[in-house]
Amino acid sequence: MHEMSLAMAVVGQVQEAAARNGDVSAVTSVRLQVGELAGVVPDALAFCFELACADTVLQGAELVTETVPGRARCAPCADEWAVGMPPRLSCPTCGEPTAELLSGRELQIVSVRWEDGQAPERTREPMYEEH
Repeated sequence: MHEMSLAMAVVGQVQEAAARNGDVSAVTSVRLQVGELAGVVPDALAFCFELACADTVLQGAELVTETVPGRARCAPCADEWAVGMPPRLSCPTCGEPTAELLSGRELQIVSVRWEDGQAPERTREPMYEEH
């Protein structure tokens, strides 16, 4: 199950960022973007994330996943379409079998919320953010 290795990688990256910050007492949530074509089962990832967080600063953290739909573009006619599942990679307009995948393979940490070691009642956001 590759979701466990993905969950462990996410936890490792968040732990490194928390260590660099120095005063993180607990991570409360991690938000991920997961492409529909990334081959990730969200329920399996959530289960593995909970296991990977055990005995770390992330223990009890909520995992929030946002699905990114797959989109493709036809080079010859410039049409764009939702790829869907199973993926449709031939152009629905001109029938060309080649397509450029624009989105749907993402797997990235978007944001992390944590509590300060000095003021546990205060939550800061975001510790880490990608756009």
